[in-house]
Amino acid sequence: MIKIIGAGLAGCEAAYYLGRRGVSVELVEMKPVKFSPAHNSASFAELVCSNSLKSDDIWGNACGLLKEEMRRLGSLVVEAADKTRVPAGGALAVDRIKFSAYITKKIKSCKNIEVVCREETVLPEAGIVATGPLTEGGLYEDIERKLGGVLHFYDASAPVVSADSIDFSRTFTGDRYGKGTGDYINCPMTKDEYYAFVTELLSAEKVTLHGFEKREIFEGCMPVEVMASRGKETLRYGTFKPVGLSDGGGRRPFAVLQLRKENAAGTSYGLVGCQTNLKFGEQKRVFGLIPALKNAEYERYGVMHRNTYLQSPDILNAAFAVKSNPALYFAGQITGVEGYVESAASGLLAGIHVWNGLNGRKIQAPQDTCVAGALSRYVAYPNQDFQPMNANYGILRAGFAEVRDKKEKKRLLGERALEEIGRFKNTIAGE
Repeated sequence: MIKIIGAGLAGCEAAYYLGRRGVSVELVEMKPVKFSPAHNSASFAELVCSNSLKSDDIWGNACGLLKEEMRRLGSLVVEAADKTRVPAGGALAVDRIKFSAYITKKIKSCKNIEVVCREETVLPEAGIVATGPLTEGGLYEDIERKLGGVLHFYDASAPVVSADSIDFSRTFTGDRYGKGTGDYINCPMTKDEYYAFVTELLSAEKVTLHGFEKREIFEGCMPVEVMASRGKETLRYGTFKPVGLSDGGGRRPFAVLQLRKENAAGTSYGLVGCQTNLKFGEQKRVFGLIPALKNAEYERYGVMHRNTYLQSPDILNAAFAVKSNPALYFAGQITGVEGYVESAASGLLAGIHVWNGLNGRKIQAPQDTCVAGALSRYVAYPNQDFQPMNANYGILRAGFAEVRDKKEKKRLLGERALEEIGRFKNTIAGE
């Protein structure tokens, strides 16, 4: 029996991959016995920071390409996302509750997966550890004691408001540059409204985090108040940028906050890019300065949490196995891959590697000509300044230098990546 600790995105990917191939799996999950500071649902694969799995553009976005690589390898997470998606322009966003429910049902209905609800406090000798970036307590201490190299950073989540509390008379719909199907709700702001918002954002009270230092914030989940502290125009060139948007009269607002559906029914909306560490009362007050959100009711406030990850280049190889103990694997954000899709991809790969090992096949990561392989190698490549990494073209093996057109180059990189995934799939036992 293969033990897998953690029923998040990575753990569920690995467990389902193995379970549906007849491998007996013990999936250990501490919920609902115990919840981390950022989780509140008893379902598996709970999405914490947002409901978006980023771009679904296979040929122009590295994360979109990674999702297609995973589809071709039989990813449960991407299957669930495709089944529970909500309109979000060019992004693959999901109904969080339906997404988690879909994965939970798949896991619990697999006869080869035994779900055990308990908190694991000891690092196993073999199996897959996929406890996520919020790993703490006895297991954290045992990892530190046996492997060392435990690092951390902070990231944050964005608030969610109820649809019936939004003043839609102060909004307009549409996706940036007309891409997608016009699914975003845009909350325009005048020059005076924007500067008043930024002023209050900068002076608002924040939650005090023990031992927190600004340098430990992950850039990809930067709190909106930290972004604003870099200059009053920063948000207008980032999260609140009006470029590519115009209201019904063809006018471009001074600044725009976008809202994205949180569920298929459209009863909840998330504030796009507004991860925050403000106190709850301050979130209501400050975001209430945006005209469309003046009377908004908050279904969930934004929070900041400390994320744990390994100094993986010293600990793991490119197959996500511990160098000093190849029978033990890690998967998910604890390995230093950052993002929902990247986390799930590492779990899928760990499951594949375990499957190949059980069948006497050589365990080898995909080449770095595909995104999954490039992330695998990033985790293992010697790097004293190792930090979490999202899917991006920069980590792919160089190629097509003679092609000057960026769009064409990305298309060629995508074709090469999918060819590599096809080759890698042929190395999997029974495929």
